[in-house]
Amino acid sequence: MSIYNIFFMLLMLFSLKTFIFSLYLLLTNKIYFIELNLFNLNSLNIEFLLMLDWMSILFMAFVLFISSMVILYSKSYMSNDLNSSRFILLVVMFVFSMMLMILSPNLISILLGWDGLGLVSYCLVIYYQNIKSYNAGMLTALSNRVGDVMLLMAIAWMMNFGSWNFTLYLEYYISDSKLNMVGLLVLIAAFTKSAQIPFSSWLPAAMAAPTPVSALVHSSTLVTAGVYLMIRFHFLMMNFSLILLFVGLITMFMAGLGANFEFDLKKIIALSTLSQLGLMFTILSMGSLNLAFFHLLTHALFKALLFMCAGNFIHLMGNCQDIRFMGSLINKIPMTVVYFNVSNLSLCGMPFFSGFYSKDLIMEFYSMSMLNLLVYLLMFVSLGFTVSYTIRLVYYLMYSNIHYYSLNSIVENLDYMFYSMGFMFMVVVFSGSGLMWILFDNPYLVMLPLFMKIFTLMMVLIGGLMGFEISRLTLIYKLFSFNNYNLMSFFSSMWNMPYIFTFGINYTFIKVGKINAKFSDQGWSEFLGSQGLFNYFKQSSVLLQYLFKNNLKFYLMLFLGWIIILMIFNF
Repeated sequence: MSIYNIFFMLLMLFSLKTFIFSLYLLLTNKIYFIELNLFNLNSLNIEFLLMLDWMSILFMAFVLFISSMVILYSKSYMSNDLNSSRFILLVVMFVFSMMLMILSPNLISILLGWDGLGLVSYCLVIYYQNIKSYNAGMLTALSNRVGDVMLLMAIAWMMNFGSWNFTLYLEYYISDSKLNMVGLLVLIAAFTKSAQIPFSSWLPAAMAAPTPVSALVHSSTLVTAGVYLMIRFHFLMMNFSLILLFVGLITMFMAGLGANFEFDLKKIIALSTLSQLGLMFTILSMGSLNLAFFHLLTHALFKALLFMCAGNFIHLMGNCQDIRFMGSLINKIPMTVVYFNVSNLSLCGMPFFSGFYSKDLIMEFYSMSMLNLLVYLLMFVSLGFTVSYTIRLVYYLMYSNIHYYSLNSIVENLDYMFYSMGFMFMVVVFSGSGLMWILFDNPYLVMLPLFMKIFTLMMVLIGGLMGFEISRLTLIYKLFSFNNYNLMSFFSSMWNMPYIFTFGINYTFIKVGKINAKFSDQGWSEFLGSQGLFNYFKQSSVLLQYLFKNNLKFYLMLFLGWIIILMIFNF
């Protein structure tokens, strides 16, 4: 048995056990705390606390299931890799860090899992060792460091309150205004991890990682850590609901708009993840935790399947990621295309696919809120963009002519990739309604006027039509693009965020670091510090060795001198 099979079976087994346990906790309405006393130091107890409630255990079951499928998928995808055991161990470390973060009610252990995610994600982004991967890895690591610093500051601030176990202080928190600072710091940390504006530029850059890693990162681990942290700190977030609403909406709009101009297959799906994260933050700002969590779980499943299918396309087309080269794939690999389209329709919120159950409910809940027209329209236009880039992607991949090699051998292999996608597909199809039955005691009943009720469906259809049209208009579209080149490049480059952050902020800090290293670490501090001391001691010891070459007169002189000094000090 290979290392892939061992970890696949282990993770799948744990996933089933945790899922059944989460149902038990949900039905009995219980929460378990596991407290491990690490050591006692006088009156100080150093403890490690784990909180097992239905939400954390259910999320963990989904993380374990998706990672088991990704590991099975990797057995074929990474078959030519020389360091397969290293890859698998990195993925397992990634999953373990996420589990530590999910189960922790303590800011210290959350930071351990949080930092573990950041470190292992850097190792995975630079896995294909080239200059583009190194730059993407550095951008990812530096953006996430901002969140780490915010969490450290929150830990320092919480030293005023006697414990870092924030879940034990719920009633006290709400009445205490001092903890708004903790809420703000955790909010910024969540923005960095979930790549909200202005930290969005690292998410498409992180596509330099292998595709199975992208499937794991963008579905249930790295980027969802921020949303999960917001759900855990929901009682503090209500003070910052307007910031959450604004940032989530703008991110959703920007990502949806940018994906309509993108030609890299993986980056389109990455921007769609960014759009859905914006949607989750927006609904969290309304105070609906269960809806955000529901969408988090359904999105995790269909996004993992979407990346798996994209990985299969890239794998079969000789690592080509440009959608302009693809086409007529429905004739070549029909089953993968079926899986891809089902997950795409779930993403759009097409009726009775899994994404529809959470997305339509979110939109109706949104329509019930007291919001102004601009915010309302931004939300629904962003929903239209989601369908627009999805239909555009489907058009490029399925219906246009193939622009790849004339003599190509794109055939569907019945390997581990195919089986893992098939199993994921079965879960994706039933997850929407199944989760709805599990999560909600009573079904949501939203009463709205007819127009507002069908407005979601109308925006889906209008967005689909728009996506189809901008795919078909070749000559006019090109002329329009070239005539408005600056505007098009502004929209397609995430509102210039990669340039500002890559060549602006990050570049400045790295340059300052280089100057500091050159003039300080390798300059004056080296001259006056370690090397200077070494040279000084070396010269002194050479001199003393020269003086102490068994010279009796010299010893006698030193001895007399020493006696005279002692006598002077005594008198």
